[in-house]
Amino acid sequence: MNNTLVINIVRFLFLILLQALVLNNINLFGYINPYAYIIFIILFPFTTNQVNFLLISFLLGLSIDFFLNSGGVHASASLTVAYLRPTILSYSFGVSYEHQNIKFSRMGLKERLLYVILIVFIHHLVLFSLEIFNLQYILMILKKTLFSSIFSLIVIFIVLTLFSRKN
Repeated sequence: MNNTLVINIVRFLFLILLQALVLNNINLFGYINPYAYIIFIILFPFTTNQVNFLLISFLLGLSIDFFLNSGGVHASASLTVAYLRPTILSYSFGVSYEHQNIKFSRMGLKERLLYVILIVFIHHLVLFSLEIFNLQYILMILKKTLFSSIFSLIVIFIVLTLFSRKN
């Protein structure tokens, strides 16, 4: 098997277990939850077939929905950000993405931050919009999106720092 395939399988399983066994039990102030499983979508190889990536992202979200009994909202949010990822990559990395010349660890901090923030914010906005599904609670949706995004970003950057390869 290909080394990249093994890494992605291990990452997929690790993030599902981390989310299901540890992070799902964190609930600050009744509405702030970290969702670190998005790291898989963030770090998945950029040159992979888009259809395969969409299917894998859907399965990732569906796995989280299975553990949370949440009716498909994580699958929908994961599929949405996976579908939008090429546009977000193009916006964040510009010419480097168009030439398929992206190495996440070599990109500038500004580009990486923009990319991760956009992925996390869009994921959370879709997630909480579908979870609440009532425009009367738009302020609650935005509040949960903002604060959970901030907390998720902190957790994501901690996990990325702990597991990054030293060059």
